[in-house]
Amino acid sequence: MASPLRFRRSTERWTDDRIERDIYEPLDGKFGAQLLTPHYVGPSGYRTRRIEMGNGDLALFAWSDDEAFWLGNTETPSALWRTEKYTFDEIPYQVARWAQRELLADLQVEDPWLAEYDHLSWFFLPVLFSKDGSDSSRKFFREHAMGFPDAARDEALSFYDRFLSTGVLDDHRYEMASKLGTSPQVDPVRMASAMSEFTGAKVLTDAGYEVTPEIEVTTGHSLDFQATPEEGNGSEAPLVEITRPRPPTRRHADTPTAAVRETAETKTSGQLQKHGGGAVLFVDCSGFRDDEWAAVRGEQPSVRHRPAVVFRARPSGRIEGYREGALPLDLGGAIDWV
Repeated sequence: MASPLRFRRSTERWTDDRIERDIYEPLDGKFGAQLLTPHYVGPSGYRTRRIEMGNGDLALFAWSDDEAFWLGNTETPSALWRTEKYTFDEIPYQVARWAQRELLADLQVEDPWLAEYDHLSWFFLPVLFSKDGSDSSRKFFREHAMGFPDAARDEALSFYDRFLSTGVLDDHRYEMASKLGTSPQVDPVRMASAMSEFTGAKVLTDAGYEVTPEIEVTTGHSLDFQATPEEGNGSEAPLVEITRPRPPTRRHADTPTAAVRETAETKTSGQLQKHGGGAVLFVDCSGFRDDEWAAVRGEQPSVRHRPAVVFRARPSGRIEGYREGALPLDLGGAIDWV
């Protein structure tokens, strides 16, 4: 399975002749390719080329007197095999901006319903144009409402676009976008679980906390977030781990409350138990239908971990839930307690 889209950087000398010989001709021989002028003028000091393959793959190439950058969701030519890979944030801004404009223009033609959500489509570009995950990620957004049941596609896209437009996760874009995965098959359960991390981040930021993802702990694994108060410091920043129960219609548990208990128990008897306590457990029930959440809301089952928050978000932005134990977070501005 290929990883999310990244650049390769070369410090060798490149010319038109070499690009045609070492980049274009191998791709043309294998896939059938066209060497084209890009949609947009390249960054100052760089020359650019666009290569479109007969199988739908794409590659972009930008080069100057000192360096060259390759970005492609196709087979990498052997001349670039020994080059290092870099994310969009790790290369010169003007090169990254040019490449992203190219990709977003393609998305506007291929999937205009997705491209209209500017920040969401920009944020997930490394996955939306990845070699293996392009089709599956777009299908998840299109047909599974990003994990919301009984919701229209555009409602779900708007929910996450509004949150991502705040920019609070921009510094962690590649790390967070990559959580969606690049499998060629759509896995609605796993992909919805990945979106729960975005929902959890929304809860924390709406409550006024700065979130930092993937916090390594002494047990050798990572917890999802550290939540730092706006005027606090690291010693006052609780760790948060998020889990997402599968609704009873999609698992062996025969009731919504049993689904909540079982999922929380799996998390607390494993990762959180090894951590030794202290972390806040978020149980995201956003995948539950109205009737399933009503059962959980009415019974408020214990999740055998304290502190914990059990909540459900809707694309409208309304989030309601209940808590267990002494919560080291003030979430009153983000969750309607029931």
